[in-house]
Amino acid sequence: MQLRYQFRVYPTLGQQIELAKAFGCARVVFNDGLRLRQRAWEAGEKHVSDAVLSRLLITEAKKTEERAWLGEVSAVVLQQALADLNIAYRNFFASISGERKGRVVSPPRFRSRKDNRQSIRFTKNSRFKVLDNGRLRLPKIGDLVVRWSRELPSVPSSVTVVKDAAGRYFASFVVQATEEPLPEADYEVGIDLGLTHFAVLSDGTKVTAPRFLRRAARKLKRLQQDLSRKQKGSANRKKAVVKVARAHARVAETRRDWQHKLSTAIIRDNQAVYVEDLAVAGLGRTRLAKSVHDAGWASFTAMLEYKAARYGRRFGRVDRWFPSTRMCSQCGRISDRMALDVRSWECPCGATHDRDVNAAMNVLAAGQADNSNDRGAQVRPGLVPAPRREAVTHPDAACSHMQRGGNLHP
Repeated sequence: MQLRYQFRVYPTLGQQIELAKAFGCARVVFNDGLRLRQRAWEAGEKHVSDAVLSRLLITEAKKTEERAWLGEVSAVVLQQALADLNIAYRNFFASISGERKGRVVSPPRFRSRKDNRQSIRFTKNSRFKVLDNGRLRLPKIGDLVVRWSRELPSVPSSVTVVKDAAGRYFASFVVQATEEPLPEADYEVGIDLGLTHFAVLSDGTKVTAPRFLRRAARKLKRLQQDLSRKQKGSANRKKAVVKVARAHARVAETRRDWQHKLSTAIIRDNQAVYVEDLAVAGLGRTRLAKSVHDAGWASFTAMLEYKAARYGRRFGRVDRWFPSTRMCSQCGRISDRMALDVRSWECPCGATHDRDVNAAMNVLAAGQADNSNDRGAQVRPGLVPAPRREAVTHPDAACSHMQRGGNLHP
């Protein structure tokens, strides 16, 4: 499996200038390619092929006076900019044709020099190299100082140099990592994600939501106020923008580090992990949007998924319409819709349930079951599509998923 390893790099002032040139040249080639294809489409002409774009916008453009400065950077950087444009178009066409599932992908947009994130990519053809002294040698840029935090598991196939909004530089390597199966574990776990408790496990463990963004809100507010007072275009405003970006980056990195530690612990201790397939994009448009984005459910489940694949664990997603909260984990009865402030409830069978623990237990049972099982949940292991049929024996199983209602866990 392919993984990304990202490290901080510290270019000198001269190397920063060369990187800025490379960022600009890649951006210009991308925009030129997008403009050429848009004009061809508006004129009703044939789609401009990749080979034609490369010849017109790189090979021949370097010979002109207007684009002669494209020769100052590595040609691989320019080729990869066109490759990004091709991928963007491919994803757009696949989305509108229905081949690509999920949300509709927008058509490619022009890149701006004012974008918060600038990046260029080097492949093996560019002959980039990690030197014996630990430096990263890039063509026409030089040897960059890298802060190595761990060893690369294999020879990287490409490296992307990124400059973020805070003015920091990173080198992101794509490497081929081998699977490292962990010893067999005796436990399986279902996870109910929420806002009050970030994760509630089927064994009753509750992980309190750290709320990193909420904790940093006071400092962020002060920095934003300082930024709003600065005159547009001034040097002090640029400094204030960097301060705000660094504060947000610190929040994001703290959240990411915490999620990595939690996901690693869960994968290490359990042979199988099951979660609900939450509609995070939809929840991000509700009144709970700020808390939903602060929680970072999507990134956490993505970590669980790739770590399960790497370490020999099973991972599955339970259908989002499965009524895990309203179903009794003891008898299987589905109760009426309950408000979000109801944290515990009692089933007519006599069982008393904690709302979140009961949901996690149902997620675990649904994940362990197959399609013909009495639980009747649709489970998606990895990228395998979930089955659309459902066989159950509950009295109210004839009602549709939409009638049963969704499932939100604050």
